[in-house]
Amino acid sequence: MISRRSVLGGALAAAGLPLLAPGSPAGGEAHAVEGLPPAGPRRAPAPVPAAFTTAMPVPRVLRPLASTGDVDCYELTIRKTTAEILPGFSTDVLTYDGHFPGPVIHARSGRRVLVRHHNGLQMPVAVHLHGGMVPPASDGNPMDVFAPGTSRTYTYTNRQPHASLWFHDHAHHMESEHVYRGLSGTYLLTDDLEQSLPLPKGQYDVPITLRDARFDEKGRLAYTMADRNRTTLLANGRPTPYFQVAARKYRFRLLNGANLRILALALSDGTPLTQIASDGGLLERPVAVPVLTLSPGERADVVVDFSRYPVGTRLVLTNSGPGGKPEQVGKVLRFDVVRTAEDPSSVPRVLRHLPPASALAAPAVTRRIELSMDEDGRPDPRGFVNGRLYDPDRVDTTVAFGSSEIWNVVNTNKRVAHNFHMHLVQFRVLERGGVPAGPTEAGLKDTVRVMPGETVKLHVTFDGFRGDYVYHCHMLDHSAMGMMATFRVR
Repeated sequence: MISRRSVLGGALAAAGLPLLAPGSPAGGEAHAVEGLPPAGPRRAPAPVPAAFTTAMPVPRVLRPLASTGDVDCYELTIRKTTAEILPGFSTDVLTYDGHFPGPVIHARSGRRVLVRHHNGLQMPVAVHLHGGMVPPASDGNPMDVFAPGTSRTYTYTNRQPHASLWFHDHAHHMESEHVYRGLSGTYLLTDDLEQSLPLPKGQYDVPITLRDARFDEKGRLAYTMADRNRTTLLANGRPTPYFQVAARKYRFRLLNGANLRILALALSDGTPLTQIASDGGLLERPVAVPVLTLSPGERADVVVDFSRYPVGTRLVLTNSGPGGKPEQVGKVLRFDVVRTAEDPSSVPRVLRHLPPASALAAPAVTRRIELSMDEDGRPDPRGFVNGRLYDPDRVDTTVAFGSSEIWNVVNTNKRVAHNFHMHLVQFRVLERGGVPAGPTEAGLKDTVRVMPGETVKLHVTFDGFRGDYVYHCHMLDHSAMGMMATFRVR
């Protein structure tokens, strides 16, 4: 019998990459792809420009190749190209249709989207719609890859409310490096409720992907697994850029697209960010957030009202998250107020209605999910879920379709942070460390941070599709090390 494991094993072997077997060490799974330069032991000075000397681009919005009835069709080629990330340097990147930063797809609830991807690389790939409720065949399972020179059509039914989603590569053992080198894009799903609100729209609704990177002396992206020297912060693919704004309200859709780095974001003048949405769409009410914390894969939509600042103001988005020195990673992006503008937008006091925790469906099962990895200093650490490495031929958890469950997710490490992402579902965070979840986590979520020794309590309802899906740490270096498991909805 040919399994998904044997298929990907053959593809990896052809590419010179090993498949991690249960019980085997994780060393060697992080390899440079497509002839891109690996990071050597040398730490040569990178030609990173001074902060706020490059402009932040707005990602390109893709137009459907065809729209018929209730379906929008797109066609993209996954390919290597070059981008000028650092001024004056041409950097090899992996892209969806040549776009770096990744492109934007606009979708609407109840209207299907078909995306046909052509694999123009020399490596197998899989495309995952992060946060999407999609059938198994279109989920981008880590083992459900398509080979170089072939194509795959993904069907997104959009049977869920509005949300700021994203898509990225998910080929196991390679997802970490593929995403690091550029394979991610934005998928903005809207619906009648969101459209009826007077929130900032059009050019004043801006997706921003934040991440870190390390460059070598030739301006090339340098990659090694669990690299702690990724200390150049990128906003929409540019190093610590500036962005010109009008003196009015903007909606910024923030995504932490880093592999490992947790971001703690704030405005330099101390004005709180107004958070209006999280992973799965709008919160019930806007929340004033002095410091916004996002772990890899998490999203938050915030509104910043620049009308309170005179033209000529320069306002910095700062980062106080762990890892790196403040002079390296303390500044993320500068907003330059350059003009006045009319502003018909506003932020309603009530954005949507969600059932309170007390009104959620009674759980049929309560589970304990332990995330852990080796932290004894070995050169090739492994990642585990409930003490086991990922095995694609093993179903770790079986749930009943339509049922609700409580998942207590525990980080058993003493020093290493993790986070937790489930495919297929949006869950509710009930508690963090035994305390009710705060207002920024009170909405629908698909990714949640879990700090060392911490437990988060989730309420999950499995009413989307039947089939096999995965849950894993979305610090992608950790999932590539084996911190992933399979759940089956039947």
